Amino acid sequence: MILQTAIVILNWNGRKYLHDFLPFVIKFKPDSAKIYVADNASSDDSIELMNTHFPNVELIKLKENHGFAKGYNEALKQIEAKYYVLLNSDIEVTENWIESLIDYLENNPEVAACQPKIKSWHNREKFEYAGAGGGYIDYLGYPFCRGRIFNETEKDIGQYDDIQEVFWASGACLFVKADVFHKIGGFDNDFFAHMEEIDFCWRAKNQGYSIVYNPESTVYHIGGGTLPKNNSHKTYLNFKNNFCLLYKNLPQNRLFSTFFYRMLLDGIAAFKFLIDGSFKDSRAVFEAHLYFYKNISKLAKKRKALSQNQVSGIYKKNIVFEHFIRNKKLFSELNMSKFSK
Repeated sequence: MILQTAIVILNWNGRKYLHDFLPFVIKFKPDSAKIYVADNASSDDSIELMNTHFPNVELIKLKENHGFAKGYNEALKQIEAKYYVLLNSDIEVTENWIESLIDYLENNPEVAACQPKIKSWHNREKFEYAGAGGGYIDYLGYPFCRGRIFNETEKDIGQYDDIQEVFWASGACLFVKADVFHKIGGFDNDFFAHMEEIDFCWRAKNQGYSIVYNPESTVYHIGGGTLPKNNSHKTYLNFKNNFCLLYKNLPQNRLFSTFFYRMLLDGIAAFKFLIDGSFKDSRAVFEAHLYFYKNISKLAKKRKALSQNQVSGIYKKNIVFEHFIRNKKLFSELNMSKFSK
């Protein structure tokens, strides 16, 4: 009989997080679920910790650090289950965090993936950056969330306690139907890390599936456990992967205008990094663009193999302008009629 739910934690040099948070996953695991730790060739003593303290958790040893995208792809090839729960190692789960979301997926065949409410481990009253109350993008590809616009995170006062279709669900705690994950092709290996879940969700939506935020489950995320926010390599990955997901998934009639404005705005971003004294981040933006131009033919082949449709959940205005010029700090301040249906 096929396993119902596989909880899969991808680890790379995260011994401390496994030590601190894996006991919560074990404590609150339903009988229908099994826990896996997929190790991305860690150089710390993560493997020793698993063997010594968690011998009953199944360990998948990957031969090299594949990053988030390919790491999960390689691990999930080895796991047969109806549902996958992809869980960051730096997340504290809570009682009954799995059951309601699995039930929701069971009862909604059109939904490919969903996420719980993701709150900050450091400040438990507030939403956490990576996912918050479900993700969106604006028409130029800038991501934001219910409860988080750029670095502004909101206090959770129950304002996002409704089940809601969103554009993307966070890879920090992603509930996904296994058959859909494999049918769509999993994550894009070339992303390595960051925004691969947005690309995956966009491809799922282009095939007619829905992505959902369900607050009946809550988890607490430390965030920045692998790459801190001020890391220039993270800047590179975010700009590179954002350009790639736009090129792969945008409808043809929006390609030129989107890339024209993005090139201007990315140039402004690189200049701002420079005047703020962050030369490495400024250079990372240009290196991201260089990657895109060098790999345009490869991306064109990926684009040709995919469907591109007008999909729901895209904000028709520019979130950069709305936030930094019009000073809109809260998701609730955005004009909901401007989201594509």
